Amino acid sequence: GEARQVPHRVHPIQPIGIIMADTTVKPVLYTYWRSSCSWRVRIALNMKGIEFDSIPVHLVKDGGEQLQSSYLEKNAMAEVPTLEIDSLRLTQSLAIMEYLEETHKENPLLPADPAGRARVRQIAHLIGTGIQPVQNLRVLRKHGIEHKLEWGQWAINHGFKALEVLLASTAGKYCYGDDVTMADLCLVPQVYNANRFQVDMSQYPTIARVHAALEELPAFQAAHPDQQPDAQKP
Repeated sequence: GEARQVPHRVHPIQPIGIIMADTTVKPVLYTYWRSSCSWRVRIALNMKGIEFDSIPVHLVKDGGEQLQSSYLEKNAMAEVPTLEIDSLRLTQSLAIMEYLEETHKENPLLPADPAGRARVRQIAHLIGTGIQPVQNLRVLRKHGIEHKLEWGQWAINHGFKALEVLLASTAGKYCYGDDVTMADLCLVPQVYNANRFQVDMSQYPTIARVHAALEELPAFQAAHPDQQPDAQKP
């Protein structure tokens, strides 16, 4: 069955401290409401039924809170998410999802067979390393924010053309068959970005169909940017 929606509390950014070796401590997610990578991890935590606290890191305000020394000590790449869990401090959303999968077996996010696991990872990495980083805020600023729309559309269309072909051979109800996997956790935030960049989604019927099915799931709904405490109204 679908994982239950789990509550989480929000705290202001705190200076770096020692992580106590106590696995009973509730995980802490440093997040930003509209960050694709944070969004993936929020879905994963929800799918696994893991309650967590959120600490928003505003990526724009005051030049970007991710660049403050107190946060750089947690994440030297000045990125979100950062997850503090099980006496560990983890960064990189794909690595975090893999850790949650290995330590929490309920609601598995990878198939049981090696071929299926490889295929799901292929989809996840296509999105997580081949599309999203190319159109993210840091690249847009370097390329020229005045070219934001043109660049974002190019990056997403380039990746979605390949993804549509791939999903045509793997998708059932979701990206890989009829079970939710890590691939789906990566897909939903990327379609959100595509809509922000005014990409014509009619070109990608399989992506659009899978996305619509995923939007019906409570774990995905609870992780949506608009449901986050730090969400900004348009």
